Amino acid sequence: MSTPAAARVFRVGLTGGIASGKSTAAKFFGALGVPILDSDSIAREVVEPGQPPLERLVERFGRGILTSDGHLDRPALRNIVFSDPKARADLENLTHPAIGAALEARSAAAGGPYQILVIPLLVEKNLGSQVNRVLVVDCDEELQLRRLHARDGSTRAQARAILDAQVSRSARLKAADDVIRNDTDVSAVRAQVAELHARYLDLARAPRA
Repeated sequence: MSTPAAARVFRVGLTGGIASGKSTAAKFFGALGVPILDSDSIAREVVEPGQPPLERLVERFGRGILTSDGHLDRPALRNIVFSDPKARADLENLTHPAIGAALEARSAAAGGPYQILVIPLLVEKNLGSQVNRVLVVDCDEELQLRRLHARDGSTRAQARAILDAQVSRSARLKAADDVIRNDTDVSAVRAQVAELHARYLDLARAPRA
């Protein structure tokens, strides 16, 4: 992710903690005709069978991370890396370059009045310089815990561990240029997206250095 900002379309990096509502916000931007580039979707594609990143993961973690038909067994890999910082760092080093290259290629081809780049680890990986604005979807941590339980069946302890493994809410908010609050219902998110859409259209039309 190294294309000079002035040489590309205006880009907004959308991030937030797990179960904060990133996908909901991105969906509303997409409905307004804004190209949505999701790094999580790209991350799944680069580890499909036959892709070099998957081969490198197997070399590092063994064939136990594969399903019987040769696909990545995500729960198996997650169990390995979740509590092992060195293993997690190795996973990121083996996959993030391919994800970043694919994201840049798709951004260059996508056009649009501006783009939304959904990057969950934007703050953790200090990628704010690669976008023009950082947009954080935020909600109370207690609400995140309840959403995780409803979505994945996670116990409170499991959900708490997931939150604790991410960058803090305060650090994420400190990095934000804009914030969408997602503490009530989706209509409130839609209204905030509409307001930001108008702002981003103006910013995208303005000259940039």
